[in-house]
Amino acid sequence: MPEAIIDDKVKDKEKINLGQPHNVILFNDEVHSFDEVIGQIVRAIKCNPMYATSLANEAHRNGRAIVFTGNLERCELIDSILGGAPANLRTMVEKA
Repeated sequence: MPEAIIDDKVKDKEKINLGQPHNVILFNDEVHSFDEVIGQIVRAIKCNPMYATSLANEAHRNGRAIVFTGNLERCELIDSILGGAPANLRTMVEKA
């Protein structure tokens, strides 16, 4: 009997569809300081400053960096944090 319960839970998990993953892209700009960008990345994706620094450097070097990959709803939230006031960083959401 316990095996049937486990099987039902697995079947339920298989039915969950989170949709196609998306990326939040951060673009380099000459308007914001590294400290501003790093602070907003930490705030948006809840990472440590070292990781945020590496993302800011990647955007600076390559013109863009993927700062987050996940479901569309979460990406849109992160995009709104990075791209909205007060930061107003240049960002976009794209399919991964």
